[in-house]
Amino acid sequence: MDIRRGIAVSPGIAIGSALVLDTEGVVISRRTVPAEQLPAEKLRLFAALARAATEARSRERILTEQIGRDVGILTGHAVMYEDATLRRDVEKLIDDQHYSAEFAFSRHIRAIIRRFDDLPPGHDFTRLRSDFFDLERQVLNQLLGVVPSEPAPPAGEPVIILAADLTPSETAQLDPQTVHGFATESGGPTSHTAIMAGALEIPAVVGIGRFLHDVSSGDTVIVDGGSGLLIVDPDPATIEKYRRLRQAATQESDTRVEVTLRDVPPVTRDGVRISLLGNIEFPTEAVNCIERGADGVGLYRTEFLYVNRTTDPTEHEHYEAYKAVLTTLGPTRPVVIRTLDIGADKFSSASAMLTAEKNPFLGLRSVRLCLKNLKLFKTQIRAILRAGVHGEVRIMFPMVTTVMELRQCKSLMAEVVEDLEEAGIPFKARIPVGTMIEVPSAALMADVLAKEVDFFSIGTNDLVQYTLAADRNNENVAGLYNPADPAVLKLIKMVCDAAKARDNLTVNVCGEMSGEAMFTPLLVGLGLRQMSATPRKIPEIKRAVRNLTIADAERVAFEALRMETAREVTTYLREQQRRYSPDAAD
Repeated sequence: MDIRRGIAVSPGIAIGSALVLDTEGVVISRRTVPAEQLPAEKLRLFAALARAATEARSRERILTEQIGRDVGILTGHAVMYEDATLRRDVEKLIDDQHYSAEFAFSRHIRAIIRRFDDLPPGHDFTRLRSDFFDLERQVLNQLLGVVPSEPAPPAGEPVIILAADLTPSETAQLDPQTVHGFATESGGPTSHTAIMAGALEIPAVVGIGRFLHDVSSGDTVIVDGGSGLLIVDPDPATIEKYRRLRQAATQESDTRVEVTLRDVPPVTRDGVRISLLGNIEFPTEAVNCIERGADGVGLYRTEFLYVNRTTDPTEHEHYEAYKAVLTTLGPTRPVVIRTLDIGADKFSSASAMLTAEKNPFLGLRSVRLCLKNLKLFKTQIRAILRAGVHGEVRIMFPMVTTVMELRQCKSLMAEVVEDLEEAGIPFKARIPVGTMIEVPSAALMADVLAKEVDFFSIGTNDLVQYTLAADRNNENVAGLYNPADPAVLKLIKMVCDAAKARDNLTVNVCGEMSGEAMFTPLLVGLGLRQMSATPRKIPEIKRAVRNLTIADAERVAFEALRMETAREVTTYLREQQRRYSPDAAD
């Protein structure tokens, strides 16, 4: 029996025969064409892009009918096929280098993928790597006349697909009736393949590392999508154990726990309301927040607007993206839009203005970058203010390290208000302004920052990283990265105390810490009354809240703050989770 651990991206348990897929992309050799053939090559390219876009939209419609809601990822692929910049860049390679349409397109896409490869493992934008392989494969299939082969599982037998990676298009075509789960060597928790797996409700584990050489088609395997495990050739006792777990999960699902919890408020046993919000990245995810019973959107990341562009997004593109989410959430649910959180380490046209930095994580990024590029910053702020007429919008500035930075952001926002007033453009003038607390300096100055804003949002991912000087994507120091470290807990407590002293200023937590039920009693006990997490985590967090009293939570926080090591805190919190959530998995 071989147990491999990866990243859990879609919960559930699947037991079945392995179907190992060869997911290597089409290799295109270098080929040039005579000058007189160039117009025909460009026409072939344009026709292939158009057909690929049509096919992507068709697959999106089929997927929408299958799961009952629009995911939007394949529609996004269609938009990319139709992107004028993409078309122009490939066309230029054909004209300048006399490349064939196939080689020009493959060369351009591989150049983009190499830029992703230069990012640290697990980086925010590496999740899009498989999307570009998908784009390449679909267009090359059109150019070469290749009909993609579909997996052929044995009749009547469930299969578990094992692959180096799966593209979003491949994942969208999986039939949950025959494909009961999948596991891949590559991938991350926020990749579009992971999102597709969650939408199809197929148990999935990604990012396992090399394992395909140790498994063959037909081997019995187990995928535990909740714990992130792939078990190859399990013994009879393990198979029986997971069959029981799967049956228990099915019975729980039959009681429609999530649907039941969706419509009940996240209130502690002694009647204190905790606001639970969703973290989203794409406009199409807004509906997930409603379906999971979220009170609104606590973190709307906007970096997707800058991916794969040689020019910055227009004000209209910003406006339409924000309007879509606000319209979906309605007039009463808040939507917190975080301004651009990008830097020299991230892939974006915004970073083209920068020279190479020796340490980009401590360099020109987020508000620092925006305050160096006022046109870019003003464009986004204008769009947020304009979109505010469609709902309960709030604006949040990331990576603020000093009071002066925050004041500069507010001053720039005041200038934008004046510009919109003079132009007679409809907008929402008075919207709540917040700052993220994700560096130690901001936490230490929280009492001063509280005088400048309407709310705080603690970004625990970066706060942990900067407090402990440990890059969570660096395997050599990843063991130091731990949200339960006492230093981190004391900074969170400091922020909550500063907010309470300032007329109970609202404090949210929007990092991964708030999406783990183990931390729920601790965060509530530290004074948090608002948490923001991935929509699918909200029912679990809501259940944890409803099992608590404030006295319970404050006792948990008090004990945790007395401890000296992250290991002590983690062990203690797991014990408390079993106490307040008896059905929680070990």
